[in-house]
Order: sequence, then structure tokens, then C-alpha cells
Amino acid sequence: MDPDNPTCPRYPNWSSNKKMELTPVDRKGRKILLAEGAVDAGLPDRLRKTLEKNPDIAEIWLRSPGGSARAGNEAGQVIRQFAKKIDGLLITRVPAGWTCFSACNFVFMGGQGRIIDEGGQFMVHMFTMTNDRDAINYSIEMGTDSTVGLIGEVEQESALLATEDNDFLIRMGVSRKLLSEVMYKTKAVNSGDGDKSTRRCLTQEEALRYNVANVTG
Repeated sequence: MDPDNPTCPRYPNWSSNKKMELTPVDRKGRKILLAEGAVDAGLPDRLRKTLEKNPDIAEIWLRSPGGSARAGNEAGQVIRQFAKKIDGLLITRVPAGWTCFSACNFVFMGGQGRIIDEGGQFMVHMFTMTNDRDAINYSIEMGTDSTVGLIGEVEQESALLATEDNDFLIRMGVSRKLLSEVMYKTKAVNSGDGDKSTRRCLTQEEALRYNVANVTG
């Protein structure tokens, strides 16, 4: 386990793909969609097109280090909307040994049936807009006024994102306590206060308690 994040593995298996690759495969007669890599801005549209071309997909297996929080939210909605469109049950799963982190959490929550296998890692942290390092570095180079303006934008965007997260959880049937009791108590970046923990992995019991996972086995 990771000594700085003791609930999580030291080396998460979350794929090194720069953008999420979507690969339909057949597993024991069932069509599975492997979703592996970073959650990028183009994911919702690619996911929508992939599902439309493969309406017989029964499960989506997720392995991701996260990425764009808004794209993750939108991709989760794509999954839920598609299930309603075909009037079927579309399952999302974090298989044993795989990790679904950050923005991937919201893609996963789009499933009507949600499974985290024993040994699968649903890894969370506080969502923030401050991970946009390019924008931050550029504003610093431009001077104080630019940086102050960026800070204001970050604060506004973070507040808006929190509202969107809350609304999303309600619509997906996930307990809002996941935000208040877990996500917002887990820092997104190391603040230098001696506590280096920036990740939190849910136990099986917690995943069921917060209704993150709603199917066992």
C-alpha cells in the first residue's frame, strides 16, 4: 500500500493512455466495453458514438487516472441516457486490480448497475480547478493582476463544479454524503502541512453504504 495514502495501492493500475480508449470486446458471450486512460474533453462524444454503434454492450469496465471533471460528469450522463434510450441495464464495473480515480468516478456513476470487484479501487479526492498548471504558470508570467484574476476564476469555477457534482450524485442515486464525508475531506494536492495524503480508496462497505456500488458479486 501507499505509505502517504494508506487506503490505496502504491502503484495504481489506471492506464497510461493520454486519452481514454474505448474497446468493445467479447467476454464469455457478453459484449464488454473496455474504457482505459485519461478522461479527456472528447470522451463524451466518443462514448456516445461507440455506444450507438454497439447497442449490445452490457458492461463498461473502467481503468483511469482521471482527467477533466466536467467531461467525466458528462460521460456519466451519456451512459445513463443511453441505457434509457435502449430501455436496458448498462453496468459499469471496476474490475479486480484496476483503479478508477478522480473524474473516472463520475463516468462510473453513470451506470444503473455499478460493481466494484474485490480488489478493484474506487479512488477519490477533492475536485478542483487548480490542476490546470499551464493556465496558472502563464498567469504568473503575465503578472500580479493576471494571477489575481485567475484565482477569482478558479474559486468561481470550483464553486460551480461543486454544485454540478452534488446535482449529478442526486440524479445518479449516489449518496451526497460521499462528497461531504469523503471527497471534500481528501485534498487534491499536497498542501505541505505534513499530511501528504491526497487520495482515498473506498472499502467495499463504504462503496455500498454511499450507494456508489449498488450490485455485489
